Amino acid sequence: MNDERRPLWTRYGFSLLFYAVVTVSAIAFLNLPGAQDYVGTDNDDVMRLVVVRDFLAGQGWFDNMQHRLGLEAGTSMHWSRLIDLPIAVLITFFRQFLPETAAEAAALLVWPLSLTVPLLATIGLAGRRIGGPQVMQIAFAMTAILVVTSNRFLPGAIDHHNVQFVLIATMAAMLVDADYKPWSFAVAGAAAALAIAIGAETTPIVAVVCLVVAVLWAWHGSDFGAAARAFALAIAIGVTIFFFTTVPPSRYGEVTCDSLSVGYYGITAAGGALLFLSALLANGARREFRFALLAGSGVIVAATALVLAPQCLRNPLADLDPLLVKLWLSNVIEAQSVLSELRSEPGTFGGFYAVGFFALIVCLSRIVMRDRVELHAILFALVAAAWGIALIQVRGAVFANLLALLPLALLISELRRQAHADPENMSIGFFFLGGALMAVPSVWAFLGVLSAEGTDGVANRLRSGESKQTEMAASADCESRAAIAPMTEVPPTTVAAPSDSGSDILRFTAHRVLSAPYHRNQGGMLTELHIGLATPAEAVAFLRGAKVGLIAYCPENAQTKRLAAMKPDGLYAALGRGEIPPYLIALPQAEDSGFHLYRVDLPAE
Repeated sequence: MNDERRPLWTRYGFSLLFYAVVTVSAIAFLNLPGAQDYVGTDNDDVMRLVVVRDFLAGQGWFDNMQHRLGLEAGTSMHWSRLIDLPIAVLITFFRQFLPETAAEAAALLVWPLSLTVPLLATIGLAGRRIGGPQVMQIAFAMTAILVVTSNRFLPGAIDHHNVQFVLIATMAAMLVDADYKPWSFAVAGAAAALAIAIGAETTPIVAVVCLVVAVLWAWHGSDFGAAARAFALAIAIGVTIFFFTTVPPSRYGEVTCDSLSVGYYGITAAGGALLFLSALLANGARREFRFALLAGSGVIVAATALVLAPQCLRNPLADLDPLLVKLWLSNVIEAQSVLSELRSEPGTFGGFYAVGFFALIVCLSRIVMRDRVELHAILFALVAAAWGIALIQVRGAVFANLLALLPLALLISELRRQAHADPENMSIGFFFLGGALMAVPSVWAFLGVLSAEGTDGVANRLRSGESKQTEMAASADCESRAAIAPMTEVPPTTVAAPSDSGSDILRFTAHRVLSAPYHRNQGGMLTELHIGLATPAEAVAFLRGAKVGLIAYCPENAQTKRLAAMKPDGLYAALGRGEIPPYLIALPQAEDSGFHLYRVDLPAE
C-alpha cells in the first residue's frame, strides 16, 4: 500500500510528531505553571550551569577545573564539554534578544525538552522494526509516559543523564535491525563512542552492546560482516575523535575511571580495531573459527584493560574516604544498592526494579519458546546489563526501565491482538490490561507505596510535589537565591557550607566553596566535615589551612545535624547551642534564609 494511502497512525513521521507534541506539552503543562526556578532541582543541574557560565566567560575548552570548588587548587570535574557546548550555544543564541537570566532560562527550557524528540524517534523506530506499526504506537505511548513521569527531561534538567537516555535508546534501536543494514550499526557505534565520552555510568551497557555485535558476527559470518565492520569503524573512529577533542594533551597519559581517558580510549579502540579486522579477514571462515577468533580478541581486550586501567575494573568510588562514605555517599539515593533501597524505601522499590525484571522474564520465556530468539536474546542482554547496574546503584534502573519498553511493547501488542480476536474471552482481556499496567514503572511505584504506606502514603506523595517549596521555606531554606542573597554582601572568600548548598552558592555568588557533592572533591568535602566535627579550638587549624573566610551554618541541613550528633563537642554542635567562639563574628540573618553566617576572624599566628 502506498504510504499516502496508509492510515495516519501507521506512519512513523506523523506518529513521531504527534507524540512529541503531546509529550512536550504535557511536561510543560505539569511543570511550568508552578515553577520556582528555571534550573533543575538536582545539584548536578546547578553545577552544570556554573560550568557552562565559566565556559562562556572564557574558561578554556580543555580546562575542566572548577576553580571555585574545593581546596585552593580547585577541583577537576569529570564532566564532558560535549554537554556544555550545546547548552552554551543555546544561551548565546537567546542572548541576542533576551536579557542574561532570561536567555539562560530559555536555553534550560529548550535543551531537555528538545531531547524528548530523538528519544521518541529511536524507541518508535525500534518498535516499528520489531513489530510493525502497532508495536511502534505502543512504544511511542510507553516512552511518552516514561518521560512525563520521570525527572530526566523536566525544564532545567541539564545534566548528562537525558543525553545518555537518548544514546542508549539509539543503540537499542539500531541493534534490532533484522536486515543488518550497515548504516544502522554505524549509528550504534557512533552512539556507543559518544556515550563513553559523556559519562562512565553507561559503560557496562556499551560493553554489552559491543559484545552483542561481536557475537552476531561470529554467529552469522558474512551475512553480518558489513554491519560488524560499520559498527567497529564507527566506535573506533568516534572514540578517537572524542578523546583528542576533549582530553587535553597534558593528560593523554592519565587514566581516570569516571571519564574518557587513555584507559577507556585504548580499550575501546583496541576492541573496535580487532572486530573490524576479524570481520574483514574471517567472514568466510567456519563458525567455530569465528568464535575462537572472537575469544582471542576478548583476551587481548581484557589484557589491554589490565595494562592500561586495572583500577577501572572495580567501583570508581571504592577509594572514597570512609568518612565521606558514612556521611555523604551512604545518603545519596541514586548511589544506593538494591538492598539499601529495599530497606529505606520499600514502597518505591517496585518502580525501580519490577519493570526490568518483568522484561527479563518475558525475554527468557520467548527464548525458551523459540520465539524470535535472536531479537529477544539481544533485548535480554541489554536489559540485563542495565538491571545489573541497578542492583549495585539504583541509578541504573532508569536505563533498565527504558530498555524494557521494547520487549514489553511487543508483548502488549500481541496480547491486544488476541483480546480483539476473542473479545468474549475475559482472561485474555485481563492479561492484556495487566501486561500494559505492569510495563509502567509509575504503576509499580503507586502499588508499592499503597501496599507499604496505605492511602495516606499515596496522598502524601501526591501532595509532596505541590508543597515542596512551602516545606522548604518552613524548614529553613539553605539553597535558594533568597537564602544565599546575604552572602553577596560579603567580599568574595572561601565559604564552609553543607555540600548540598555548595553548587547553589557557586551559582548565586562570586565566592568559592569548600564542599559540593562530587567525589573528586574529597579534600574540600573532608575539610568541611572536619571543621564541623572539630572542637572550636581545633577547628581553627582547618579554617586557617583552607583560608575559610565565611561559615554558612545551616542548622536544618541533614548532614549538619549528623555532624552535630556525632560530635556534641564539635563546632557545629556548639553553633547549634548558640555557643559562638570568639574568632567567629555573627552577621545579620535574613528572615527568608536558613543560614546563620559567621565571618571568620582568626588571630594572627
